[in-house]
Amino acid sequence: MAAKTRSSTLETRRQRVKAILPILKRTYPHAQCSLDYTNPLELLVATILSAQCTDERVNIVTKDLFKKYRSAKDFAQAKPEQLERDIQSTGFFRNKTRSLRGMGQALVERHQGQVPATMEELTHLPGVGRKTANVVLGNAFDQNVGVVVDTHVTRVANRLGLTSHAVDAVKIEHDLMQIVPREEWTLWSHLLIHHGRRICQARKPRCAECPLLPHCPAGPKFIRAEQSNAAKAARKKRS
Repeated sequence: MAAKTRSSTLETRRQRVKAILPILKRTYPHAQCSLDYTNPLELLVATILSAQCTDERVNIVTKDLFKKYRSAKDFAQAKPEQLERDIQSTGFFRNKTRSLRGMGQALVERHQGQVPATMEELTHLPGVGRKTANVVLGNAFDQNVGVVVDTHVTRVANRLGLTSHAVDAVKIEHDLMQIVPREEWTLWSHLLIHHGRRICQARKPRCAECPLLPHCPAGPKFIRAEQSNAAKAARKKRS
């Protein structure tokens, strides 16, 4: 019975993805990675810097950073105090400095200064986890190895009922990989991130104008709650 229920759940989720994927593509036709980069190393660095920081802020910082540090060797040999100053506004700059210097050293020592194109090799670099590796592989190397799961993807996937896990990024990724066509994995993340930023926001989702509302289990609940709050406010105003 449990296996049958699981199979039914997966099929329901696959059908939901099949319905919403074309809607997302029409709504966000230009969805892509919002980090600025020109090569795999720059994307790797930018993604490391993006932890607990907005992509907009990272792009401001890397505009000058990439002029100063052009190779893995440059990051490997960077003076910690100087690199910390160069990336300070991205937050957690001491940890990020250690990651960037360690990453640069590992690339020089193990990969002739080049960014490797496999999950195993990338995740063995200092400061590089599965999420960062997925970003690099999907965008710099056009490899659909996994699904990038950030806070937006986590939130939207949960509201759409596409995962059974609320916070565990690895488990959420596993759920999504089972229901999203592999050739769409990289784009799927971009689409959900765009949707999370513009419509399905954390504190106050704009469900009434959401094109996915007919396919969203959570949408009607948010709308009812908003209507209830509006009614309470109106009664309070009249009293």
